[in-house]
Amino acid sequence: MQALFADRRDGGRVLGRMLEGLRGRDDVVVLALPRGGVPVGFELARALGAPLDVFMVRKLGVPVQPELAMGAVASGGVRVLNPSVVRGLRIPAEVIDEETRREVEELRRRERAYRGSRPPPEVRGRTVVLVDDGLATGSTMRAAAAAVRQMGPARVIVAVPVGAAETCELLRREVDEVVCAATPEDFFSVGAWYEDFAQTTDEEVRELLEQAEEERRRRAAAGGMSRQGA
Repeated sequence: MQALFADRRDGGRVLGRMLEGLRGRDDVVVLALPRGGVPVGFELARALGAPLDVFMVRKLGVPVQPELAMGAVASGGVRVLNPSVVRGLRIPAEVIDEETRREVEELRRRERAYRGSRPPPEVRGRTVVLVDDGLATGSTMRAAAAAVRQMGPARVIVAVPVGAAETCELLRREVDEVVCAATPEDFFSVGAWYEDFAQTTDEEVRELLEQAEEERRRRAAAGGMSRQGA
């Protein structure tokens, strides 16, 4: 099995080329799923000249097998469950509710840590590009897409460097467009397709968001000077 991307930022640059048609549009906003989606989203937003922000979503792991997702929760109080996992493992409602409570608390903590006092991005009437480092079961991204839909965007696009083919296909029924740069036949896991899949830290997320905001301000200032000189 050969890696397809050097690291997450490399994956973001690939997506930037694939979504070139969105470059320079003032109605586009890139929302990255923390933490691993932020380096991907940073490079995509840079390529498109679009603002970058985070969209908070947390996986609901099965208690005895935390890596297995039984669903996810996202900003706005949206919860998406994976019925096949819940039914197959006969997970009681009270167990799901308790896991939901814990993950909502963590979601709020991270939102404060990443965004601070900065308000959430305005997405109404805009084209939202939801970004992560990959799609396995898709529960996390489905929760994010459902939550964003409630905020009234004009379009919702899901973009990932790599994903399971069936998951990418499933998401096409729930959003306006899905861009999976690669859909390997033997998917195995998201991390298998990156040479460097080291965990993204909270500090890295904050730094990338701050850098993206600084670059956005410079672009806006340069645009203002160009109009004055015209």
